[in-house]
Amino acid sequence: MSERFIEFERFADEVARLRGRMRALYADTRSASGLAEMELTVLTAVVNAAAPPTVAQIGRSLGHPRQVVQRAANHLAELGFVAFEANPEHKRASLIVATDAGRALKAADHARAEAVTRAVLARIDKAAFADAADRLHAIRSAIETYLKEGGA
Repeated sequence: MSERFIEFERFADEVARLRGRMRALYADTRSASGLAEMELTVLTAVVNAAAPPTVAQIGRSLGHPRQVVQRAANHLAELGFVAFEANPEHKRASLIVATDAGRALKAADHARAEAVTRAVLARIDKAAFADAADRLHAIRSAIETYLKEGGA
């Protein structure tokens, strides 16, 4: 097995472990929202989007099946946190917009998470996060290009 392959496996393992630690880090703040993890993820994607997204766009962006995102979006709509609007670019793919209640819930979640984030930032230099984010972005971009070219 080549050294590059071993390093790729080590990287993939670290990403998986980091994802688990990130979930654990914010578990208490997430549970305080009263939403399931996927619902909060979808609400975050809608609130943070530059323009109202579709279910398919959220799914592609986050790497989740469209059906999973649709179920979460439907439940968020039932709870009054998002609404579906007509999409002038596509008759069947509605746009998802956050309601005032959804934005308020997300703001409260963000405030709770901010305390956890500050505690972590006190232990790790911000330059380490900036460097890691830049490197992860480059890796993700290269993987996305590979996938778009039909690599998988």
